[in-house]
Amino acid sequence: MEVSCKILRRSTHSFLQNYHYFTSTAALLAFPFSASVLLSQAFVPSPSSLLPQIYDRLRTLFDAAGFPSSKLFALLNLKVSQTITSSIFALPFTLTLLLIAKASIIHALNHHKLSLPPSFNSIYSLYKPLLHTYIFNCFLILSANATAFGLMFLAFSFIDKLGYSSPGSIVLFMSISGAVLFSVILANALVICNMALALSGMEGHGGYLAILKACFLLRGRTSMALFLALPVNVALAAIEALFQFRVVRPYRMAGIARPFVALEGIFIAYLYSIFIILDTIVSCMFYKSLKMGSWIGEEEKHFFRIEFPDEDKYGYMVSKEVP
Repeated sequence: MEVSCKILRRSTHSFLQNYHYFTSTAALLAFPFSASVLLSQAFVPSPSSLLPQIYDRLRTLFDAAGFPSSKLFALLNLKVSQTITSSIFALPFTLTLLLIAKASIIHALNHHKLSLPPSFNSIYSLYKPLLHTYIFNCFLILSANATAFGLMFLAFSFIDKLGYSSPGSIVLFMSISGAVLFSVILANALVICNMALALSGMEGHGGYLAILKACFLLRGRTSMALFLALPVNVALAAIEALFQFRVVRPYRMAGIARPFVALEGIFIAYLYSIFIILDTIVSCMFYKSLKMGSWIGEEEKHFFRIEFPDEDKYGYMVSKEVP
């Protein structure tokens, strides 16, 4: 807990140290992504959106897998459908401006004080490994979801063979356990993805090796990573709820977007961008803390280091024992 608080304080100090750069250049780069995520929540409930189609496909898949028809799985289906829809809606901005914003943040953290805006070449050199890692992160997230649903399928198939397919306490317990298992697996996958992106930007190498090295760095420190990710994610969820209450709700009631409501929506999207920047800074500071190893115990002096190959080739992995 003490180390986590130090990382949060260090992240806040770094944000304030380059406050003008982070709140202008980086925030404006991340703004289209933030606006697309928030606006997707206003459009997904419409019948013409992708949400009903994805929801029906997932419900059919759940029924075919033998999942019980409960409110818990209906809510899980709805949340997964909304996440998929928002991800598709924001994907163009994610692959471009969001990764460029992360590259600019990492560049600022590496150079501490920016007297001049970063050059295009410096940002592009960081953008390439971030893009490679993000693509592999998508496969990791898909694998995590498939693993969670696969385990739930095996569990419900097992209790169905035992004759507990009818609603009861066992089925309810298995449903709650399945939802918790899904949340734990997905949370760990997201933490690994964030660390892999930070590692790619800080070291200038991306791809699946960045994910492998992130898994190694987080070994035994997953709870700390989850604790560090909790404040920012709670803040982002609160901002999404604020957008729903202050922008989406008045728009649906009035049928038009009033000027003051639109301005308030722009401010909320800008605030969302600020917390995305803070999330990136926290991930980078956490990586630096793990890389320095200043708080690693004596029993962990011997470990394996994954080294990236030179010249941006992603086909080799070298393991060495560090004394």
